[in-house]
Amino acid sequence: MASIKDVAAAAGVSVATVSRVLNAHPSVSADARTRVLAAVEALGYRPNAVARSLRTDQTHTLGLVISDVLNPYFTELARSVEEEARSLGYSVIIGNADERPDLQDHHVRNLLDRRIDGLLVSPTDGGSPLMLDAARAGTPMVFVDRWIPGVDVPVVRADGRAAVQDLVCHLHRLGHRRVAIIAGPAATTTGSERVEAFRAALAEFGLPLPDVYIGQGDFQAASGRRVTEGFLDLPEPPDAVFAADNLMALGALDAVRARGLRVPDDIALAAFDDIPWFVHTDPPVTAIAQPTGELGRAAVRALVDRIEGRPAASVALAARLVVRRSCGETGETGAAGETGQTGQTEERASPRLVPAPASPTPPLPPVQRSTT
Repeated sequence: MASIKDVAAAAGVSVATVSRVLNAHPSVSADARTRVLAAVEALGYRPNAVARSLRTDQTHTLGLVISDVLNPYFTELARSVEEEARSLGYSVIIGNADERPDLQDHHVRNLLDRRIDGLLVSPTDGGSPLMLDAARAGTPMVFVDRWIPGVDVPVVRADGRAAVQDLVCHLHRLGHRRVAIIAGPAATTTGSERVEAFRAALAEFGLPLPDVYIGQGDFQAASGRRVTEGFLDLPEPPDAVFAADNLMALGALDAVRARGLRVPDDIALAAFDDIPWFVHTDPPVTAIAQPTGELGRAAVRALVDRIEGRPAASVALAARLVVRRSCGETGETGAAGETGQTGQTEERASPRLVPAPASPTPPLPPVQRSTT
């Protein structure tokens, strides 16, 4: 295997010059850079990443801890993070917390021990002392999708309030008045925020959200099925169910079908977090889509800014409602759920729907929006 000395000899330069070329130092002449890169290619030289990290105190490695690798939303998020990191010269090590705070902290601890340059986390709960300590110690860190209140690091997430309002308006237009929600864990910011956004949107139409119509799930399919079974057992079951994530929506769909009921004829169904599977279910599921790829890329850019000493602001990107047939037919030409000549199910993003009269929307948690 070729060494850096072999590259220097082949290029007719010093070892120091080779090192400067490999580290993109601007002081090297164009001629020397060309000869060094040609020698690297001819000899098949590969720099020793471990030795380089010891010299530069950087590993060019990011850590990513996601909440559930089986959730298609987080799978797509991880993919966009890896792609953006690679384009910026970083590698990514991924840890799956499986919605368990103890496993989340296990991965965070191991990543910090590996001397990563920065950490991206989608927290499984709001009370991890380990991440609080890491932030206080100056570890470059960014929260993505979820965050921990009181930890002063940038947050990159989707703002779903307007999309939830659009969903409630859609349900109201279709005649649904008894509307329930399968909530995520209250200990997560996304779990609590989606319930409050849903409650506020219902209030704008004068619709209540009684406690019996709030089912506590855990962002897993089994909890969606369990909660929906409870809804169906009520003396007055809801006529529409909103699942606060995609896996719970699939569990809800299973529960409805197990009772011999049909969506949307007997009960409407909608979900937060759109996934590719939803266009293949019968009927296709109306869902709130997050800009997942953009979130992953923005999170990496914010983290690299922190690593390289630049300021990084929090980012909130808008989610959008995608209307399909699981809440009922809209009666609009070309509306979601109709099939064209190709037989493929069409879908459409909902336009901005504003009910009247409207009351002020509750403020977001203290997360600054990006000015870029």
